[in-house]
Amino acid sequence: MNVTTIVFINGLWITALGWEHWVKHYSDKGYSVIAANWPGMEGDIQQLRRDPSIFARLGLSNVIDHYEQIVRELETPPIIIGYGFGGLVTQILLDRGWGAAGVAIASAPVKGITRLPLSMLKLAFSVLAKSHGNKTASLTGEQFHHAFANSLTETESFDAFKRYVVPAPYQVLVQTAFANFILHSAATVNFQNNTRAPLLLVAGGKDRVVPGSIVKANFELYRESKAETDYKEYPNQAHFTLIQEIGVADYVLGWALCRANGSKLTAVSNQTDSWSVQLST
Repeated sequence: MNVTTIVFINGLWITALGWEHWVKHYSDKGYSVIAANWPGMEGDIQQLRRDPSIFARLGLSNVIDHYEQIVRELETPPIIIGYGFGGLVTQILLDRGWGAAGVAIASAPVKGITRLPLSMLKLAFSVLAKSHGNKTASLTGEQFHHAFANSLTETESFDAFKRYVVPAPYQVLVQTAFANFILHSAATVNFQNNTRAPLLLVAGGKDRVVPGSIVKANFELYRESKAETDYKEYPNQAHFTLIQEIGVADYVLGWALCRANGSKLTAVSNQTDSWSVQLST
Protein backbone atom coordinates (compact mmCIF):
# COMPACT_ATOMS: atom_id res chain seq x y z
CA MET A 1 0.00 0.00 0.00
CA ASN A 2 1.39 3.39 -1.04
CA VAL A 3 -0.07 6.02 1.27
CA THR A 4 -0.46 9.42 -0.43
CA THR A 5 -3.17 11.10 1.65
CA ILE A 6 -2.76 12.84 4.99
CA VAL A 7 -5.72 13.94 7.12
CA PHE A 8 -5.19 16.65 9.75
CA ILE A 9 -7.50 17.08 12.75
CA ASN A 10 -7.25 20.31 14.73
CA GLY A 11 -7.96 20.77 18.42
CA LEU A 12 -9.91 23.10 20.67
CA TRP A 13 -9.55 26.87 20.22
CA ILE A 14 -7.62 26.59 16.93
CA THR A 15 -9.12 25.95 13.50
CA ALA A 16 -7.56 23.91 10.71
CA LEU A 17 -5.66 27.08 9.75
CA GLY A 18 -3.24 26.15 12.53
CA TRP A 19 -1.89 23.41 10.24
CA GLU A 20 -1.03 25.84 7.44
CA HIS A 21 2.75 25.35 7.61
CA TRP A 22 2.48 21.57 7.66
CA VAL A 23 -0.12 21.57 4.90
CA LYS A 24 2.19 23.53 2.60
CA HIS A 25 5.22 21.44 3.56
CA TYR A 26 3.49 18.13 2.87
CA SER A 27 1.76 19.42 -0.27
CA ASP A 28 5.11 20.56 -1.63
CA LYS A 29 6.30 16.98 -1.18
CA GLY A 30 3.46 15.75 -3.39
CA TYR A 31 1.01 14.47 -0.79
CA SER A 32 -2.73 14.97 -0.92
CA VAL A 33 -3.57 16.84 2.27
CA ILE A 34 -6.97 17.25 3.91
CA ALA A 35 -7.20 19.83 6.71
CA ALA A 36 -10.93 20.06 7.33
CA ASN A 37 -12.44 22.18 10.07
CA TRP A 38 -14.90 20.98 12.67
CA PRO A 39 -18.54 21.16 11.55
CA GLY A 40 -19.67 24.78 11.31
CA MET A 41 -16.16 26.20 11.70
CA GLU A 42 -15.36 26.75 8.03
CA GLY A 43 -15.67 30.53 8.14
CA ASP A 44 -13.20 33.37 8.56
CA ILE A 45 -11.52 33.62 11.99
CA GLN A 46 -13.05 37.01 12.74
CA GLN A 47 -16.48 35.77 11.72
CA LEU A 48 -16.18 32.72 13.98
CA ARG A 49 -15.21 34.96 16.88
CA ARG A 50 -18.14 37.32 16.32
CA ASP A 51 -20.73 34.57 15.95
CA PRO A 52 -19.78 31.11 17.26
CA SER A 53 -23.42 30.05 17.49
CA ILE A 54 -23.22 27.78 14.42
CA PHE A 55 -20.77 25.43 16.15
CA ALA A 56 -21.63 26.19 19.79
CA ARG A 57 -23.65 23.02 20.34
CA LEU A 58 -21.02 20.60 19.03
CA GLY A 59 -20.27 17.59 21.22
CA LEU A 60 -17.50 15.03 21.19
CA SER A 61 -19.43 12.56 19.07
CA ASN A 62 -20.28 15.22 16.46
CA VAL A 63 -16.61 16.00 15.88
CA ILE A 64 -15.48 12.35 15.89
CA ASP A 65 -18.21 11.29 13.44
CA HIS A 66 -17.39 14.24 11.18
CA TYR A 67 -13.80 13.11 10.68
CA GLU A 68 -14.74 9.45 10.49
CA GLN A 69 -16.99 10.29 7.53
CA ILE A 70 -14.12 12.15 5.84
CA VAL A 71 -11.77 9.17 6.26
CA ARG A 72 -14.47 6.67 5.30
CA GLU A 73 -14.92 8.32 1.90
CA LEU A 74 -11.24 8.04 0.92
CA GLU A 75 -10.20 5.31 -1.52
CA THR A 76 -7.21 4.21 0.56
CA PRO A 77 -6.45 4.50 4.31
CA PRO A 78 -4.70 7.81 5.07
CA ILE A 79 -2.17 8.90 7.62
CA ILE A 80 -4.19 10.63 10.36
CA ILE A 81 -2.49 13.41 12.35
CA GLY A 82 -4.33 15.08 15.21
CA TYR A 83 -3.41 17.86 17.61
CA GLY A 84 -4.81 18.42 21.10
CA PHE A 85 -8.41 17.26 20.99
CA GLY A 86 -7.64 16.13 17.43
CA GLY A 87 -5.11 13.71 18.91
CA LEU A 88 -7.91 12.16 20.95
CA VAL A 89 -10.03 11.87 17.79
CA THR A 90 -7.08 10.24 16.02
CA GLN A 91 -6.81 7.57 18.70
CA ILE A 92 -10.53 6.87 18.50
CA LEU A 93 -10.48 6.59 14.69
CA LEU A 94 -7.57 4.15 14.81
CA ASP A 95 -9.43 2.12 17.43
CA ARG A 96 -12.41 1.99 15.05
CA GLY A 97 -10.20 0.53 12.32
CA TRP A 98 -9.49 3.63 10.24
CA GLY A 99 -6.15 4.92 8.97
CA ALA A 100 -2.87 3.38 7.85
CA ALA A 101 -1.02 5.09 10.71
CA GLY A 102 -1.89 7.74 13.26
CA VAL A 103 -0.04 10.50 15.10
CA ALA A 104 -1.51 12.16 18.21
CA ILE A 105 0.31 15.40 19.05
CA ALA A 106 -0.15 16.67 22.63
CA SER A 107 -3.36 14.66 22.71
CA ALA A 108 -6.24 15.61 24.96
CA PRO A 109 -6.65 12.94 27.66
CA VAL A 110 -8.49 9.78 26.78
CA LYS A 111 -10.78 8.24 29.35
CA GLY A 112 -8.63 6.31 31.78
CA ILE A 113 -5.96 8.90 32.54
CA THR A 114 -6.77 9.57 36.18
CA ARG A 115 -4.13 12.06 37.26
CA LEU A 116 -4.78 15.25 35.36
CA PRO A 117 -2.24 18.00 36.15
CA LEU A 118 -3.31 21.05 38.11
CA SER A 119 -2.40 23.32 35.18
CA MET A 120 -4.89 21.54 32.90
CA LEU A 121 -7.67 21.64 35.49
CA LYS A 122 -7.04 25.32 36.25
CA LEU A 123 -7.28 26.19 32.55
CA ALA A 124 -10.49 24.20 32.12
CA PHE A 125 -12.18 25.70 35.18
CA SER A 126 -10.98 29.21 34.31
CA VAL A 127 -12.45 29.29 30.81
CA LEU A 128 -15.62 27.55 31.94
CA ALA A 129 -16.12 30.08 34.72
CA LYS A 130 -15.89 32.92 32.21
CA SER A 131 -18.40 31.40 29.80
CA HIS A 132 -21.31 32.73 31.92
CA GLY A 133 -23.79 30.22 30.58
CA ASN A 134 -22.74 30.65 26.95
CA LYS A 135 -22.35 27.60 24.74
CA THR A 136 -18.72 28.45 23.92
CA ALA A 137 -15.64 29.13 26.01
CA SER A 138 -13.03 31.69 24.96
CA LEU A 139 -9.37 32.17 25.76
CA THR A 140 -7.81 35.54 26.49
CA GLY A 141 -4.53 36.53 24.91
CA GLU A 142 -2.87 36.17 28.30
CA GLN A 143 -4.23 32.65 28.80
CA PHE A 144 -3.06 31.63 25.34
CA HIS A 145 0.44 32.94 26.00
CA HIS A 146 0.72 31.33 29.43
CA ALA A 147 -0.67 27.91 28.52
CA PHE A 148 -0.27 27.42 24.77
CA ALA A 149 2.58 29.62 23.56
CA ASN A 150 4.77 29.98 26.65
CA SER A 151 7.96 29.35 24.64
CA LEU A 152 7.24 32.39 22.43
CA THR A 153 7.71 36.06 23.19
CA GLU A 154 4.61 38.04 24.14
CA THR A 155 4.58 39.66 20.69
CA GLU A 156 4.89 36.35 18.87
CA SER A 157 2.19 34.84 21.05
CA PHE A 158 -0.18 37.77 20.49
CA ASP A 159 0.31 37.56 16.72
CA ALA A 160 -0.50 33.83 16.82
CA PHE A 161 -3.52 34.50 19.02
CA LYS A 162 -4.92 37.01 16.52
CA ARG A 163 -4.38 34.67 13.58
CA TYR A 164 -5.58 31.33 14.94
CA VAL A 165 -7.62 31.38 18.15
CA VAL A 166 -11.42 31.01 18.19
CA PRO A 167 -13.97 30.07 20.90
CA ALA A 168 -14.34 26.40 21.79
CA PRO A 169 -17.65 24.53 22.07
CA TYR A 170 -18.49 24.35 25.78
CA GLN A 171 -19.79 20.79 25.55
CA VAL A 172 -16.63 19.41 23.91
CA LEU A 173 -14.46 21.05 26.57
CA VAL A 174 -16.52 19.61 29.42
CA GLN A 175 -16.78 16.12 27.90
CA THR A 176 -13.03 16.01 27.31
CA ALA A 177 -11.86 17.46 30.62
CA PHE A 178 -14.19 15.29 32.70
CA ALA A 179 -14.34 12.11 30.61
CA ASN A 180 -13.54 9.91 33.61
CA PHE A 181 -16.79 10.97 35.26
CA ILE A 182 -18.98 10.22 32.23
CA LEU A 183 -20.22 6.61 32.13
CA HIS A 184 -20.35 6.12 28.38
CA SER A 185 -17.85 8.78 27.38
CA ALA A 186 -17.14 9.33 23.69
CA ALA A 187 -13.48 9.72 24.76
CA THR A 188 -13.25 5.96 25.40
CA VAL A 189 -10.58 3.93 23.59
CA ASN A 190 -9.98 0.18 23.63
CA PHE A 191 -6.32 0.16 24.63
CA GLN A 192 -6.01 -3.61 24.08
CA ASN A 193 -6.99 -3.42 20.41
CA ASN A 194 -4.34 -5.53 18.66
CA THR A 195 -5.46 -4.82 15.11
CA ARG A 196 -5.42 -1.02 14.96
CA ALA A 197 -2.88 0.89 12.86
CA PRO A 198 0.45 2.04 14.39
CA LEU A 199 0.20 5.06 16.68
CA LEU A 200 2.78 7.72 17.60
CA LEU A 201 2.18 9.90 20.66
CA VAL A 202 4.09 13.20 20.61
CA ALA A 203 4.69 15.46 23.62
CA GLY A 204 6.28 18.84 24.27
CA GLY A 205 8.59 19.28 27.23
CA LYS A 206 7.31 22.83 27.83
CA ASP A 207 3.65 22.01 27.22
CA ARG A 208 1.44 23.44 29.99
CA VAL A 209 -1.84 22.28 28.47
CA VAL A 210 -1.00 18.59 27.99
CA PRO A 211 2.29 17.98 29.83
CA GLY A 212 4.54 15.12 28.84
CA SER A 213 3.40 13.20 31.93
CA ILE A 214 -0.12 13.02 30.47
CA VAL A 215 1.13 11.82 27.09
CA LYS A 216 3.33 9.22 28.80
CA ALA A 217 0.37 8.04 30.86
CA ASN A 218 -1.58 7.74 27.60
CA PHE A 219 1.28 5.70 26.11
CA GLU A 220 1.37 3.38 29.14
CA LEU A 221 -2.31 2.53 28.69
CA TYR A 222 -1.42 0.80 25.41
CA ARG A 223 1.20 -1.50 26.98
CA GLU A 224 -0.95 -4.62 26.64
CA SER A 225 -1.75 -4.04 22.96
CA LYS A 226 0.24 -5.89 20.32
CA ALA A 227 -0.31 -3.01 17.90
CA GLU A 228 2.69 -0.70 17.56
CA THR A 229 2.65 2.36 19.81
CA ASP A 230 5.58 4.82 20.02
CA TYR A 231 6.35 7.88 22.12
CA LYS A 232 8.35 10.97 21.16
CA GLU A 233 9.04 14.07 23.26
CA TYR A 234 10.44 17.43 22.15
CA PRO A 235 11.93 19.03 25.29
CA ASN A 236 11.85 22.62 24.01
CA GLN A 237 8.38 22.67 22.47
CA ALA A 238 5.25 24.16 24.02
CA HIS A 239 1.69 23.12 23.18
CA PHE A 240 1.18 25.51 20.27
CA THR A 241 4.71 25.41 18.83
CA LEU A 242 4.59 21.64 18.27
CA ILE A 243 2.50 22.20 15.13
CA GLN A 244 4.54 25.18 13.95
CA GLU A 245 7.87 23.37 13.63
CA ILE A 246 8.79 21.83 10.27
CA GLY A 247 11.34 19.62 12.01
CA VAL A 248 8.52 18.00 13.96
CA ALA A 249 6.51 17.70 10.74
CA ASP A 250 9.37 15.85 9.03
CA TYR A 251 9.81 13.42 11.91
CA VAL A 252 6.09 12.71 12.07
CA LEU A 253 5.83 12.12 8.33
CA GLY A 254 8.87 9.86 8.26
CA TRP A 255 7.62 7.78 11.15
CA ALA A 256 4.14 7.46 9.66
CA LEU A 257 5.29 6.55 6.15
CA CYS A 258 7.62 3.90 7.50
CA ARG A 259 4.80 2.23 9.42
CA ALA A 260 2.02 2.76 6.88
CA ASN A 261 3.99 1.49 3.89
CA GLY A 262 5.68 -1.35 5.76
CA SER A 263 8.56 -3.06 3.99
CA LYS A 264 8.43 -0.64 1.07
CA LEU A 265 10.15 2.01 3.13
CA THR A 266 13.18 2.29 5.35
CA ALA A 267 13.74 5.14 7.76
CA VAL A 268 16.98 6.44 9.21
CA SER A 269 17.11 8.99 12.02
CA ASN A 270 19.86 11.60 11.77
CA GLN A 271 21.36 13.95 14.34
CA THR A 272 18.81 16.69 13.64
CA ASP A 273 16.10 14.30 14.85
CA SER A 274 14.29 14.05 11.53
CA TRP A 275 13.66 11.06 9.31
CA SER A 276 15.07 10.33 5.89
CA VAL A 277 12.56 8.10 4.13
CA GLN A 278 13.60 6.15 1.08
CA LEU A 279 12.05 3.50 -1.16
CA SER A 280 13.55 0.07 -0.68
CA THR A 281 14.78 -1.76 -3.72
